[in-house]
Amino acid sequence: MDIKVQEYITAQPADRQSILSGIHSVIVEGDKTVIPVVKPMMGKQMIIYEDRSFMKYALAGVKNYMSLHVLPMYGSKVLFSKYQTLLPAAKFQKGCINFNTAEEIPLEILAQLISDCSTIDLLKIRENYLKEKKQSKSKK
Repeated sequence: MDIKVQEYITAQPADRQSILSGIHSVIVEGDKTVIPVVKPMMGKQMIIYEDRSFMKYALAGVKNYMSLHVLPMYGSKVLFSKYQTLLPAAKFQKGCINFNTAEEIPLEILAQLISDCSTIDLLKIRENYLKEKKQSKSKK
């Protein structure tokens, strides 16, 4: 595990360290396209899992809960609905899952989520979006 990632996890409350470590392992083992880095996002330090310098996932321990940001889920109603059903105890926002305990986000289900997301190329989606946007502007 990267030194900064390890430092981030060990700086969290003791009851969170095991689940954050487990989630980190699931992400890096399940999605070989990402590289974990610790840096600020939304005013807080987080472990950000980058694919070609773009955030794909982020993991954070915040004051009252832990949060897993899953950008591919943000762009897919199918993924969002599937995992909202599979993880009923977690709190879903647009692109993140908030939780307090390991029971709310079982690693087996998280591994399925990461597997589903691992093949999604966010950079390609962004490039296609910008291309379509440019084409629609030129038609006006």
